[in-house]
Amino acid sequence: MKPVAVWVLAGSVAAVVFAGEQIPAHDLSADEIVQKNVDARGGLDAWRKVQTMIWSGHVDSANAPAPDLPFVLAMKRPNKTRFEVTVYNQKSVRVFDGRQGWKLGPNGMGSATPRPYSMDEATSARDEQVIDGLLIDHEAKGVTVTLEGKDQVGGRDAYRLAAKLPSGVIRHVWIDAQTFLDVQVDRQVRTPRGQTVVVDVNYSDFRSVEGLQIPLEIESGAPASDKKDKLTIDKVSLNPALDDGIFTRPAPPQMHRKSVSIDVDASPALPGAGHPSP
Repeated sequence: MKPVAVWVLAGSVAAVVFAGEQIPAHDLSADEIVQKNVDARGGLDAWRKVQTMIWSGHVDSANAPAPDLPFVLAMKRPNKTRFEVTVYNQKSVRVFDGRQGWKLGPNGMGSATPRPYSMDEATSARDEQVIDGLLIDHEAKGVTVTLEGKDQVGGRDAYRLAAKLPSGVIRHVWIDAQTFLDVQVDRQVRTPRGQTVVVDVNYSDFRSVEGLQIPLEIESGAPASDKKDKLTIDKVSLNPALDDGIFTRPAPPQMHRKSVSIDVDASPALPGAGHPSP
């Protein structure tokens, strides 16, 4: 799987931001929309209690050598991540310790050498809010949010918010006007050929996990492309014990460093969706 595709899936990314209608003066303000979003997702206090999280599931990608590739994504505040995807019984690993990142992929010979993130990859990873996104506790994160307009996303009205990150990067977040859950987010990514492209990330199939609303399907891709990457989350674990060592430079396969594991029996059940059908 290509590096750009992996991080577009784990976590976040873009949409067409033009031709949206302007919000009338009597409609909700940006602060009110953000507050409704926080409440809809489970509340600020509940999210602040989440210090670590693990997702496990499978990935379908046009860039992948096979369908339904199993993955595990481990996240730890403030901004540490470890993403493992299994390809033909070998693991491809990407880790970020909050400052630096490394990637390790099987080379078909049973060994490989970890490579550092590119400058663009490291910058993008530093901008991510890996556990709770851009809007929850945004002031504490140094993220400024303004309201730009209202668009149709998936046939439903959605507020378009502009989120300015401490790095100066501006990303857009679309909030469903009825459920107030996140339905889309955007950002620019650089391809391996050095081209800058806009990528859509759409969130769906929200389920309640210990009172928090979490999307179990994340689909991403360029707006004009028919080829989309889809990440499906089968299990979610909140506040599992995660040693900082798993977020350091990955060891080659012959070193047998332990992979991230999740106790599926201890994971909460994922009952009915929280996002109504259009």
